[in-house]
Amino acid sequence: MVRKYIRFYGWVQGVGFRYRAKQAADLYGCTGWVKNEYDGSVTMEIQGSEDQIDNVILAIERGHYVRIENMECRTLPLADGEYRFVTR
Repeated sequence: MVRKYIRFYGWVQGVGFRYRAKQAADLYGCTGWVKNEYDGSVTMEIQGSEDQIDNVILAIERGHYVRIENMECRTLPLADGEYRFVTR
């Protein structure tokens, strides 16, 4: 298990990004959260296996209007007691 902080840049707000992230995280069994930022980016903290997290990102990218141009990513300590993925 790993926990990652990911900041997405590109055409990521107003295109169903957070909805798609929530659906994909639920589908692949990840926990964490996703939220829009004031600068037009989207931030996410997501916890699961490397494969689960990769699958979530791939599912988000398959969105019709989503265009991820850049991502910043770093590993975080695991969050104990987290049981779901939420949209903030």
